[in-house]
Amino acid sequence: MAKEKTTKKTQTKKVSPYNKFMKDELAKVKAANPGIAHKEAFKKAAQNWATSPENPKRKNADAK
Repeated sequence: MAKEKTTKKTQTKKVSPYNKFMKDELAKVKAANPGIAHKEAFKKAAQNWATSPENPKRKNADAK
């Protein structure tokens, strides 16, 4: 009476616009500032997201 193993199908989640932007932007920030700490680079990238046209929340704010 051994239980059969059930395999879970792993579905790949759609990458959010924020995650896509941060991946690209973090690479740009680190390339521009090679000695910068990851935490500081992430802060700069996040600040850039706030003003980015790729940010869907920013687009809504402009429409009001």
